[in-house]
Amino acid sequence: MSSAEIVEGGLQTTVQDYPGRRGMLAQGFFPAGPMDHFAHRAANVLVGNPESAATLEITLGNFRVRFREEATVAVCGAEAPLAVDGEEVGLWESHRVPPGAEISIGIAPVRGFRLYLAVAGGFDVPELFGSRATYTMGALGGHEGRSLQQGDRLPIGAANGDASGRRFRNEAVPAHTRQWEVRAMRGPQATPDFLTEADMETLFGREWTIDRNSNRTGIRLESHKFEWARDSGGIAGGHPSNILDNSYPVGAININGDLPVILGPDGPTAGGFVVAATVIHADFWKIGQFRPVGDTVRFREVSIDEAIDAERALADSLGESNLESS
Repeated sequence: MSSAEIVEGGLQTTVQDYPGRRGMLAQGFFPAGPMDHFAHRAANVLVGNPESAATLEITLGNFRVRFREEATVAVCGAEAPLAVDGEEVGLWESHRVPPGAEISIGIAPVRGFRLYLAVAGGFDVPELFGSRATYTMGALGGHEGRSLQQGDRLPIGAANGDASGRRFRNEAVPAHTRQWEVRAMRGPQATPDFLTEADMETLFGREWTIDRNSNRTGIRLESHKFEWARDSGGIAGGHPSNILDNSYPVGAININGDLPVILGPDGPTAGGFVVAATVIHADFWKIGQFRPVGDTVRFREVSIDEAIDAERALADSLGESNLESS
């Protein structure tokens, strides 16, 4: 069987597939899967895999991997230097690499935070509850439930033909920035019972700084003292952000006291704090590219119909019409 050997694991590199372990919330598992599902899916499209195939999620860069056999690979995501055996090659392109080739990814210097490396055939680690994704909070899935380290070997599945020499058109590659806009829908706990209309105007009307203590579990924002529509949480607790424990949606903008947190794919499945709004799936990929120091985000409120249209547009952008020969 073909395999890849990790030469340098970087800050945090994990095996992820899409959409992860959906349907497991009642058993205590958030889905895991890629923080940036668009870059993950795009890398798979380039090498001829199903969008669901397992890739490597590489945080910030400083990563090296060696392939034992000839392979077709692609890297999508943050802006970072990419090389095959020391020769620089392009992101958002598929490349045929020879046996023994070493792929290296340098540090993303300015914009974006995560990259996704796909190989034709996918990384064939064992499935757990129907997914190969690494769930960092539970230390399960992926490769031994952990980040990859030097010397780890990952099996590679059988490729479906040769998909090398393809790239996404420039206009189809998403722009990375330091000032993000993310679309979200209000609720499930918002006005008028939990927060005031002024609170919601603040949530959707100001720029929020990304806190350095952010990870796959959650993206912390700067603290803010909300007005609240009630004096306390009643039997749920003294602070008005307290509610009786309920399930959390993926992408929840959770308010814990004065601290808003966007729940990531490895977040908690339930808890006792208000969810003022929820990031729509079409924009969820953006939180995977937030840099924990210096980036900001504005939330733009949308309706359910707008969220559905955005999801369709995102899926269309991954189509063959946006690919060309490199």
